[in-house]
Amino acid sequence: MPPPPPIEAPVDESWLGTYADAITLLMAFFVMLLTFSEFDVPAYQEAAAAIANNVGSGEKDAKSDTQNLKLDVEDVVYEMQADQAVAITLDKKGVVIELSGGAFFKPGTAQLVDLAVPVLDKITQTIKSPKFQFYNIEVEGHSDDSPIRTEMFPSNWELSTARASTVVRFLAEREIETGRLKAVGYAETKPKVPNRDLEGKPIPENQMTNRRINIRVYPMNLTEREKFGKKVDLKDMLKTVDKPAAQ
Repeated sequence: MPPPPPIEAPVDESWLGTYADAITLLMAFFVMLLTFSEFDVPAYQEAAAAIANNVGSGEKDAKSDTQNLKLDVEDVVYEMQADQAVAITLDKKGVVIELSGGAFFKPGTAQLVDLAVPVLDKITQTIKSPKFQFYNIEVEGHSDDSPIRTEMFPSNWELSTARASTVVRFLAEREIETGRLKAVGYAETKPKVPNRDLEGKPIPENQMTNRRINIRVYPMNLTEREKFGKKVDLKDMLKTVDKPAAQ
């Protein structure tokens, strides 16, 4: 009588679940790309980071460039012990670096406080890093609702815009490309917290909070990248042409 056939060990198919999840994520990712009428670089970075975290080979700590920028600026702020005057957050566009108006500017002026210059310089060097060269930098000036009427600043519009322009000029003087920069003043029109209580009385702590400068750093879209890249290439080419020949 022949011996019974050997019993085959069950096939381990547990990997199919992970494989199916990966394929589903990739399919959703490419469908998302196809539905974008204008390619959204920040959204792409966040999606790419999420996929790397879930599918990548061991890249569990993968982060987008925008997240890395936030971490780099936070390191600078803590190193300079400036966390009481500088706050770093993320919004849907990119990184927001909030500078306290009272800590960075002399009262009623657009002149930087001497102690604030090293902090702003360190932040600038971080933003200037080549890995963030395709990021726009938009500087917003904000004030409280206390009126100002001086020869130089007839209203808070002029003051907030001048402070934003001071920061932009500071960045430009440290060789950040001017095509990436923008200055805008909002006066008291976008407060973080109410300037006054229900009886109309000023709230000094809130007014101090509303006097601020926001440096918004966010990725260029593909069209902006292409235009900016051409300008940088042309600038580099002109530098090469203008460079004196070696003696």
